[in-house]
Order: sequence, then structure tokens, then C-alpha cells
Amino acid sequence: MNSTFVVLATLAGLAVGGFFAFFRIPVPAPPTIAGVMGIVGIWAGYQLVHFFDLGFDVVDALGL
Repeated sequence: MNSTFVVLATLAGLAVGGFFAFFRIPVPAPPTIAGVMGIVGIWAGYQLVHFFDLGFDVVDALGL
């Protein structure tokens, strides 16, 4: 993973979050730590499946 992308993504997130707060628009993200941890859990599960080389190609199974 390129650290430049991580820094740019963080800066973009801060800018968008600031924009939403400045204009008093509800943030389109989970408002609690439980929601944030749910997103982290989705990412971690995805990484684990790739790490253990598991998976099932649904498109291939359907012949598409």
C-alpha cells in the first residue's frame, strides 16, 4: 500500500468532514464508534479471506 494514498485519503476525508460540519449537513457516516468498528470489521474480514486464499467466484459459477 502506498502511504501517499493513505495521506491523501485522510486529507480528503478531513476536508469533506469539515465541509459537512461547516454547512451543518449530517455526516454520511456512522455517528458512533460502533458504526466505525463495523466498517473496520468489514475491511478486516475482507483481508482475512484474501490472506487465507478463500473465496468463491459467483460470476464464474453462474457462467456469466
